[in-house]
Order: sequence, then C-alpha cells, then structure tokens
Amino acid sequence: MWPRVLPGRDNVTDNGNIKHQREKAALSQGWGHWEVEAAAGMAAPVRIFLLVLLLLGPGGWGRAEPPRDSLREELVITPLPSGDVAATFQFRTRWDSELQREGVSHYRLFPKALGQLISKYSLRELHLSLTQGFWRTRYWGTPFLQAPSGAELWAWFQDTVTDVDESWKELSNVLSGIFCASLNFIDSTNTVTPTASFKPLGLANGTDHSFLRYAVLPREVVCTENLTPWKKLLPCSSKAGLSVLLKADRLFHTSYHSQAVHIRPVCRNARCTSVSWELRQTLSVVFDAFVTGQGKKDWSLFRMFSRTLTEPCPLASESRVYVDVTSYGQDNETLEVYPPPLTTYQDVILGTRKTYAVYDLLDAAVVSNSRSLNIQLKWKRPPENEAPPVPFLYAQRYVSGYGLQSGQLSTLLYNTHPYRAFPVLLLDTVPWYLRLYVHTLTITSKGKENKPSYIHYQPAQDRMQPHLLEMLIQLPASSITKVSIQFERALLKWTEYTPDPNHGFYVSPSVLSALVPSVVAAKPGDWEESPLFNSLFPVSDSSSYFVRLYTEPLLIEEPRKGGLVKRLANLIRRARGVPPL
Repeated sequence: MWPRVLPGRDNVTDNGNIKHQREKAALSQGWGHWEVEAAAGMAAPVRIFLLVLLLLGPGGWGRAEPPRDSLREELVITPLPSGDVAATFQFRTRWDSELQREGVSHYRLFPKALGQLISKYSLRELHLSLTQGFWRTRYWGTPFLQAPSGAELWAWFQDTVTDVDESWKELSNVLSGIFCASLNFIDSTNTVTPTASFKPLGLANGTDHSFLRYAVLPREVVCTENLTPWKKLLPCSSKAGLSVLLKADRLFHTSYHSQAVHIRPVCRNARCTSVSWELRQTLSVVFDAFVTGQGKKDWSLFRMFSRTLTEPCPLASESRVYVDVTSYGQDNETLEVYPPPLTTYQDVILGTRKTYAVYDLLDAAVVSNSRSLNIQLKWKRPPENEAPPVPFLYAQRYVSGYGLQSGQLSTLLYNTHPYRAFPVLLLDTVPWYLRLYVHTLTITSKGKENKPSYIHYQPAQDRMQPHLLEMLIQLPASSITKVSIQFERALLKWTEYTPDPNHGFYVSPSVLSALVPSVVAAKPGDWEESPLFNSLFPVSDSSSYFVRLYTEPLLIEEPRKGGLVKRLANLIRRARGVPPL
C-alpha cells in the first residue's frame, strides 16, 4: 500500500516538498530507497489510468455488456388416463457463442465441462440419455422425447475430424467420468453408424453419416450417482427454481425415470445469420399410485416431490409450470386444478390440440399469497372408466424359439390410423454373438408380404462390430406389420460371459422414426417463444409430426433342462399368462 502522508501547506504548494515528505514517510515505515523510487515511477501510469476512466465516463467502461447466454426452465405435468402422473422437466441454456471458432475462456451459465468437450472433440451435436424403466406408449401416449432403457449415446462430429472412431472412444470415456456412468464400456462391439436414422436435430450443413456414431448399453442401471452430476450442470444446481423438486428418493421411486442431455447448434435469429449453442437437460418421471403405495388418484407437488416451489431460479429468464388439462371440458369435467391458473396455453402438441394451465414463477402474484406454490390435481370422477387414447404408432418386440442355438427376433409395428398409411424407418442393432440369417427376414402386413423401399444391412464381425439393419417400411392404415428374422447363438469364450451369465444377455431395442399424421393441423409459430416441450424437434409440415419411439430391450436367457415337474409348471404358468420358469 502507499505510505500515508498527512496533507499540509508545504505538500500542496511545493512539488519538491511533496516528494521529500513521501520519501521521509516511506523510509520511516521501513521502505528501501529502491522501493521508494519504484513507487514514484508507478505514480505516473496510475494517474494516466485514472484520467482515462474520467474521460470515458458512464458511457464507456461503466456500461456492462448484455449477457450472451440465457436460461429457461419448465415443468410439464400430464395426468395419464390410468391415474398415473407424468412430470417432464426441461432446462434450456442458450449461449450466443461459436465455441469452435472463438477462444472461449469465460463461462457463465453454460457448463464449462461440456463447452470444453465441444471444442476439443469438434462436436456438432451430442445426445446422451440414462433411463430406468420403459415408457408404455400404448397406455401412456406418445412422450415428448422417449429414450431406451439403459444408456444411449449418439453424436455428430464436424467434418474436420480425421479419426472419428478415436474421438468417439475418447468422448465416451470423458462422459463416463462426468456423469459417473459405465459409458467407458462403449466400444466397437456395440457402436454402429446409421445411414438413415438419427438425423441432426440442430443446424446441419451436410449429412455425411460417416461422422455419426450411435451406441446403447441396455444393461446400464441408473441411480443417484448419475443424477447428482446431472444436477450440478444446472446454473442454479438444485438450490432454487424448479430444480428444488429434483429429490433423488422421490425421483427413483417411480415406474419410469429418464434423464438426458442434448447439445446442438441453433439459429440465433430468424434469418439464421449467426449460430448459438443450445443445451437441453431433460428429466421425465412417471409416478404410479400403486408403486408409491399411496393408492389415491389425487396428486400435488408435495405428494410427488415432497417439496413445493417458492421462487424461480434467479438466473432464469423464464420459469413456468404447465399442467395438461386437455379433454376435460366444462360439460364433462373430471379434473380440478388448484390454485386456479392465471393464464392458459393452447396449441397443437404431437398432432393433438392441447390445453395447459400455466403458472409463471416470475409473476409475483403466483407465489406471493402463500409464499409457496403447491399445485394440486383432484379427480372429480374416477378415470378408470375412460378408455385411454390409442396413439397412431407404437411397437412391441419379443424373442421366440427354443434350445441353445436357434431363435427368432420379432417386431410388431402398429398403425392405428383409420385411413392413412405412412412410412416408418426401423433400426435394429443386434450383438455379434447372435448370428442373423438374413434370408429368413420376413415383413408381413395384413397377411401379405411388405417389401421395404429402402434396406441397409451391415453384417457383424465376431468380437469386432454388431449387426446393423435399417429398413424403410410402409405401414398400411389400421394394420399390424410383423418383422421377423431368425438367429443362431455363437459359442462364447468363458471370459466373454457376464458376471451373472444365468441372467442372460441383453439386446438393444428397435428404434422407430416416423412422421405421424396429425389429428389437427399445426400452425407455424415462433420457435423461440414456444414452450420447450414443443420446440425440440424441427417441424417442416403442419399435417404431421416427428416421433422417435423405442421398443423393449430383449433378454436372451440361458435355457435350462428341467424335469417333468418343471414342464407341468410351465404349462400351468403359460395357461395363466405368466412367464415360464
């Protein structure tokens, strides 16, 4: 610090006395002569710096730059016809920066770990999901974004990457450490390069699929150790806003749990003259009254999450809660929402006109009355008597056969639309130790052969790569299309068995991508102003909407030879509709 000099007449009038007084005071405090000279030399630059600040004034450095990033958080609560309740969280962080062109060193809302990941590995898009359970499309309807059971990872790399396989391997290892997951088990034996599926969800100058990689780990178990690092990526962590509801003991006590991270480039303005990076963190859960042991159909935020909402995230520009109140009109009202919403939102969502009660946490009137927001859902009439709406597209998959060697994989594709047919892109990834007989591939619809308009098959290599089968199939109206293929089990080495071989081997689910006809034509709207659940997939046609669905993962079990008692027991179990022993 500068030596303290008391002001006096001599100090003010005589410059020589000023210097003398400073030197005398500095020496009295123990400063050396060279320190005094250095301090005197620094006085001139300091005076120049202060003069520049005065010249700039409040219109110069005093004016802070507007933030280049923004945060939107959203919760959608959907009462299901079965009495269950689905809750979908979305946290979107948009950064007006080109990470791969600009030398970015300062991060505000966008997680630094993911920003450095984009720059280092030249990523164009990144999509990661960790899911426990299976979304029952037949009974719960089409989700906003479905994910397969286990872990799913797919990424698009820039065309400047010379060795995509090496970058993919390093990327999976880094993500394994960030999210505390077993993504390091992703290798060439479970990685494929689709040729038609998994198009970029963001901006894409080219679609050279050689820069795309896709992998699924159906055995991955999701737990709290995966949720904790996911929450730490949020700007407010789990301290404020909608993230305070993310309580682990409640989220994992559900029949379905899925958390995901989606990174993609998006347009910064309507003309798309510049690019921004978007990070979406999504989390979907389905609360089952019978699983939770409550046995009642009435729900509230406190009963679902053991917490209520008190304030928005202070860093968020938008914080809203949407409650689906569709198909509960005034003449046949069965659901009551409390407190009454101040506003409502209507739009065509997934081909159907929806109505949502909106609660804006940035509105002081929403939480000012009771200092907390506890949305309650009360059923005036039991919903069991209502038939659940059947989606236009859903699928099932199963394995059949007997013995240790042979078997058959079958996939059923349902088109329930009464008069419209539409194509479906089917992707199957089969492990190398299930040797497929491609000549046994059959596709039938309404008892007739259905030839695919596009087919791509990449045979597996033992201990090197899996099978990849992609087909574009036209589904007739009101039909069930069956796709089946026979396989043979390969002989494994004893070191290639899992630690619990009696449990069996998992096969990745089938992936369906389709443009499903809409019941109501959607009107083009402002993508930036739309809710987050309505702006994930790009919409190019108002008469249809894009969906990506997954079937159940298969479990190839080890057969056991049983005696007469076991055979009789299996006959009885089969007659009762129970899986055999």
